[in-house]
Amino acid sequence: MASANQAGQIAVVGQDMATVNYMAIVDPAQGVERVVARPQARCWPEEPLPRSEVVRWHSGTREIEGLVTYPPDYESGRSYPALVMVHGGPAGVYSQTCIASPGPYSIAAFAERGYVILRANPRGSSGYGADFRAANKRDWGGGDYEDIMAGVDMLINNGIVDPKRLGIMGWSYGGYMTSWAITQTDRFQAASVGAGVTNLMSFTGVSDITGFLPSYFDAEYWQDPGVYADHSAMFQISQAGTPTLIQHGDQDVRVPLAQGKELYTALKRKGVPVEMVIYPRQGHGLAEPRLIMDALWRNLAWFERWLLDRRED
Repeated sequence: MASANQAGQIAVVGQDMATVNYMAIVDPAQGVERVVARPQARCWPEEPLPRSEVVRWHSGTREIEGLVTYPPDYESGRSYPALVMVHGGPAGVYSQTCIASPGPYSIAAFAERGYVILRANPRGSSGYGADFRAANKRDWGGGDYEDIMAGVDMLINNGIVDPKRLGIMGWSYGGYMTSWAITQTDRFQAASVGAGVTNLMSFTGVSDITGFLPSYFDAEYWQDPGVYADHSAMFQISQAGTPTLIQHGDQDVRVPLAQGKELYTALKRKGVPVEMVIYPRQGHGLAEPRLIMDALWRNLAWFERWLLDRRED
């Protein structure tokens, strides 16, 4: 609910994919918006942010929506390395917010290094109605995974993305989907798992939200252990071979550290290239600016190593 001043004007805060949040005065009667404040520092770069757009594709009978961000020098007809970013939740959603927002997965930072970025809103995401929101019940890693891969195929078929230079990353449920993807396909050349749920059974026993997965799978793990195993990366890990970076906070009670360690140990014992970084004092999301920056730089270096062949060894 908004309140207007005596002149009938409304103060709003807005942003879009190319503009950081700003304050404006809107006059509804005249349809005029006047920007009155921009919070960015004087050192904010003058260059425009990389271009982003809303895209849609079909996965089975469903229409799936997502966002694509292009490198600043993007040329039609040329294929680029691509990174798939998977949101958390799984009821999160990618919206048209500024791509310069800080975090371990900076969209602008990756785009400026030459990647096409795909952010999909697969079934289970919020904002598309109750049926869509519930479409991944008892099916984590099923239809939602197919929705994401259909978006990748769309970009490849349109000649935008190089199929031999694909990476995937995500935090929380996004980390779940990333760990799951590397057990389902060898199409990704590199992956980054942030605080990911890797074992649905052990997660349920140690997380601070013990009823979360039973509400999705309509059963406790002892009532239907098969469905928990069938949708867990750790029970499919024999098929994984993708070089993987794992990042996790040591104080995470939502997705406890052991989830990341299970994945690290298995990949290490299998001989898969893997690194794990444990961030001190951090919960489910990284909070200290210097640690956020450390996570970002490590992600940039990881994908440059495996997708752009800029290896230190």
